Amino acid sequence: MSVESWSDRVLLAELENDPGFSDDAAALIEQCEANAEFSALLNFAEVTFLNSSNISALLKLRKIIKSKNDRRLLLCGLSRQVWGVFLVTGLDHMFEVAEDVPSGLAMMQMS
Repeated sequence: MSVESWSDRVLLAELENDPGFSDDAAALIEQCEANAEFSALLNFAEVTFLNSSNISALLKLRKIIKSKNDRRLLLCGLSRQVWGVFLVTGLDHMFEVAEDVPSGLAMMQMS
């Protein structure tokens, strides 16, 4: 995974399947806890499945980012399999989703 600062307030994370997903999520959580200014865009283009610990990490990251009013967490590039997990678990109502990275970055800029 790579986490890069797309701007001074937006982190762009390219996620991958486990075990990398767990490590990536932990790094993102740490960065967002350390800097209250960060919003995050998570690209799921390389993720083909989610397990319960992945979902738990996403919920923790959401809680950290949403604790500040001006911060956003957007997900993009979700495959059909991953989107199916979101639909079955109700996570589709909890997360903002964009089609791809450019769309997600545009949504971040518009807020």
